Amino acid sequence: MNEILFAVLIVAGIGLIAGIGLAVASIVFAVPKDEKAEKITEMLPGANCGACGYSGCSGYAAALSKGEAKPGLCAPGGAETAQEISAFLGIASSSMEKKVAMVRCMGSYDVTSDKMEYQGIHSCSAAALLAGGVTSCQFGCMGLGDCARVCPYGAIEVCNGMARVDPKRCRACSLCVAACPKGLITLVPYKKQAVVRCSNCEKGAATMKVCKIGCIGCKKCEKTCPQQAIHVENFHAVVDPEKCIGCGACAEACPRHCISMTEDMV
Repeated sequence: MNEILFAVLIVAGIGLIAGIGLAVASIVFAVPKDEKAEKITEMLPGANCGACGYSGCSGYAAALSKGEAKPGLCAPGGAETAQEISAFLGIASSSMEKKVAMVRCMGSYDVTSDKMEYQGIHSCSAAALLAGGVTSCQFGCMGLGDCARVCPYGAIEVCNGMARVDPKRCRACSLCVAACPKGLITLVPYKKQAVVRCSNCEKGAATMKVCKIGCIGCKKCEKTCPQQAIHVENFHAVVDPEKCIGCGACAEACPRHCISMTEDMV
């Protein structure tokens, strides 16, 4: 009986010493909390998307607290969050241009087709590894929904074989941009402007074989634009959003109807 009691006392003593040691260590090696950073983190939306260029909301908050970042970098938070943080830090409010994600493709099943019957993993990233993807256009959207699955705001849906973005729901977190294996999604300023809804960079004849509305680099849009805001590069039209005034002349001139205005993106 005494032997059992002695063993229990030894174990209890070891536990007590270990507990005291851990308590002391937690005090000695404690990482000081940045209360300012914690309050800023609470103001951020918590998407942890990395669109600000930092490792999530806590990383951005830490940089803001140290004065190493500007308040207007959080796209999901928008102008309201930027103003709130600016007021908290006691600095001038940062202006922020609203942006939305745009899929540079209009290749639905009505205007293009698949080159094979894909029965693999329902993922664009997986399908892209198989001969460059399942679509007849090697640049086109495969419509398997990787972008829709990563969107935390439900702003993307796949309809008739291609992804579509609802600009009213989009918060420009850029998660869909990173998810698309073909790089078809980009962020554009949400203002009245022309956008080219095609990513095909092949010559016109090759494009017409795989898509009824793909850009053929005819330069009619370029010749029509009064601001010289659109140019054909590598058989593909590109719009400069800073020069575009949203007149719509290029969209009307496009014989392939692959240029639209931002209000018609859905």
